[in-house]
Amino acid sequence: MAIITEEEGDVTKTIHPPVTKESTMKNPKPQSQSQSQNPFPFWFYFTIIFSLATLLFVSLSPLYSSSQNDPRSWFLSLPPPLRQHYSDGRTIKVQVNPDESPIEVFVSESGPIQSENVIILHGLGLSSYAFREMIKSLGSRGIHGVAIDLPGSGFSDKSMVVVGGGDGEIGFVGRVKEVYGLIREKGVFWAFDQMVETGDLPYEEIMKIQNSKRRSVKAIELGSEETAKVLGQVVDTLGLSPVHLVLHDSALGLASNWVSENPQSVRSVTLVDSGVNPALPLWVLHIPVVREVLLGFSFGFEKLVSLRCSKEMTLSEVDAHRILLQGRNGREAVLGSVKKLNHSFDVAQWGNSDAVSGIPMQVIWSRQVSDVWIEEGQRVAKALPKAKFVTHSGSRWPQESKSGELTDYIADFVSAIPRSTRRVSEEPIPEKVQKILDEAKAGGDHDHVHADYTDAYGLGEGWTT
Repeated sequence: MAIITEEEGDVTKTIHPPVTKESTMKNPKPQSQSQSQNPFPFWFYFTIIFSLATLLFVSLSPLYSSSQNDPRSWFLSLPPPLRQHYSDGRTIKVQVNPDESPIEVFVSESGPIQSENVIILHGLGLSSYAFREMIKSLGSRGIHGVAIDLPGSGFSDKSMVVVGGGDGEIGFVGRVKEVYGLIREKGVFWAFDQMVETGDLPYEEIMKIQNSKRRSVKAIELGSEETAKVLGQVVDTLGLSPVHLVLHDSALGLASNWVSENPQSVRSVTLVDSGVNPALPLWVLHIPVVREVLLGFSFGFEKLVSLRCSKEMTLSEVDAHRILLQGRNGREAVLGSVKKLNHSFDVAQWGNSDAVSGIPMQVIWSRQVSDVWIEEGQRVAKALPKAKFVTHSGSRWPQESKSGELTDYIADFVSAIPRSTRRVSEEPIPEKVQKILDEAKAGGDHDHVHADYTDAYGLGEGWTT
């Protein structure tokens, strides 16, 4: 349609054609850029990539765990400082439960045996490796320092083989295989006779027999009762009673029962930044993918330790703790022990009990973490009758960077207490044991024998140096 323009003087009018529905459909208005973008492709690809990454971690995790759980492969992958720490110590066997096999506990010690005995217990997430410098420093001060790897940590056993563990979580295919294996073992006619007599396959009897033979690996979970048994047997086996106990981090909750039940075997107690919960946030190790990243890479674990435990530790020291925590079912054992912690533990009630109130105590606390943490240390010291309160310049894991400072506090405290009187057992030595001792004496003395080294990791004597 033509445009009619009328000119009247200086005024110009322009008449536009009327807008119709048909013309609007032919010339649609352009949409803005924000309206044209569709978020669906982004979230679709994001979900696909995240799902594939998760699937990759989960699928590779069993393969990685199997290599870590093999003792020989795991030990050969250790850095030299950890191998040296193992070769400097020894393992002893303890019996936690009468219906279970004995477990091995790793012990590292230094200093004259006839002097005062100081036993250091680590918290969850650590091991005796963290206190290697402290026991050496105590030895140089004329004190016998002993650091123990509690079961589930360090070089001690972290899992046990359970026989007759039931039929839980074996799946339908696993049950069919077990039934098939039992029929092959007893013969087809045995099952046929049972079917003729009863009219049905004796499934319950089959599973009962198979369950009695099934072997499964179970992570060792340590609570206060189990710790009391382990600590008591270690003290008796090494002949350390009476002892000066040094409890770090969450070790207070683990060892409190043994102290209450055996006050005659405890000469003093020193608490080093002891709380109900461990300083290392172990709950993050429950989260899939996150736990693989933290325990599989040094960078992630170092950031976690620096944030919550210690800023002074070197990367090699942090990495050593990561390796000990992840290997041989270590993560499962530590997480199981966290569940068994007494989170309602009352230090005032424990310290004021008749059995514990007479034991000399010292509280060594960090003054660098925060004001809230210093107040917590003062509260713990006030809850313990006549406890000595001192502060150190490290973090909640001070044993690596401030080992000399801690050693001075412990050595001075132990030296100020009257010297311990050893209790000598008058029980006769069994004939079989005496015979073994006589044979060993006749064969000559050895400066250092590490027989358990080969037994634990299947390595030859050449690795013991």
